[in-house]
Amino acid sequence: MTETSLSLPIAITLGDPAGIGPEIIVKAFRDAPDVTRGCFVVGDVATLRRAAGIVAGAGVALPVALLTDVQEALHCPPRCVPVWQITSTALQGQPPALFGQLSARAGQLAGDCVIWAANAALRGEVAAMVTAPLNKAALSLAGAPYDAFPGHTELLQALAAAHVNTTVAQLPVRMMLANDELRVVLVSIHVSLLQALAAVTFDQVLQTLQITHHALQAVLGRAPRIGVAGLNPHAGEGGLFGREELDIIGPAVQAARAQGVLASDPIAPDTVFMRARARPGQPGEFDVVLAMYHDQGLIPVKYLGVDKGVNVTLGLPLVRTSPDHGTAFDIAGTGKADAASLIEAIRMARQLCKSRYVAESGETALSHK
Repeated sequence: MTETSLSLPIAITLGDPAGIGPEIIVKAFRDAPDVTRGCFVVGDVATLRRAAGIVAGAGVALPVALLTDVQEALHCPPRCVPVWQITSTALQGQPPALFGQLSARAGQLAGDCVIWAANAALRGEVAAMVTAPLNKAALSLAGAPYDAFPGHTELLQALAAAHVNTTVAQLPVRMMLANDELRVVLVSIHVSLLQALAAVTFDQVLQTLQITHHALQAVLGRAPRIGVAGLNPHAGEGGLFGREELDIIGPAVQAARAQGVLASDPIAPDTVFMRARARPGQPGEFDVVLAMYHDQGLIPVKYLGVDKGVNVTLGLPLVRTSPDHGTAFDIAGTGKADAASLIEAIRMARQLCKSRYVAESGETALSHK
């Protein structure tokens, strides 16, 4: 990342057009013009204009502008929604997707937007990408290549690996969920619980510790304090309730410590998140928690507030964030959707861009917490 890249625009992908993505995008431009300045939407003008009509009010004009060059987004006035019109066979003169309806066409359009933005970020044409929520079932219905990926994270990993001419296995990524009070990184992501338990291996835990250490060191300007959640109740209670802490997680922690990683011994998962939680004037004991599987880590983060949660993909050669919620088909088109998480995701993307530049230039890093 160069100093020039700090002035590049940020791409926001449309998300599933049948969900709340277009609405929260338009609301973000309406309600947080300082945060969305220099951003643009990768999507469909007609879909965004429909969303603008739904959320417009209080005398606030929300023009949707068609870009001919993404750099034009840097000069758009506040509360104008700049759009890079995606070329997709899912459109072909069709009207915007019906709200709340699962469809292959909507899934394809959402996926096409992600691919365009990811490739632009990998080529250095945009500073970062922020992804509005897509529907995993719709993505699968869209067929190849999307039916090979459970979600954003796996699709972006494959695109990045191809860009740097390596395999997916050689480009490991991890999901981090963060809000004002807690950060959590997951050892496994979108797999069954049975598969998630099998993924708790020495190599997987060590690799997750390494990725977490490297990514957050750039953000914090120091080695992060990592609280490691156990897999079993009471972290195994010395082997009484399972030996994963003794035979797998503990040894991985020791190996990571030998590399300079500040990681705790396995801690009972019913207490580690409380110990890491930060409150005003009272920082947490840890900067981040390493959770062994998806729901173990996401439940406490979402309990503290989905409206402020941000999903960050660690390990990619690009900056990608997203709101910590789904497509909410049940309220799509009503104008009720809250844009707070998307606004936080855009804010986080800007900060991560700065942190990457700071880390590579040797300047003093900034903390987002």
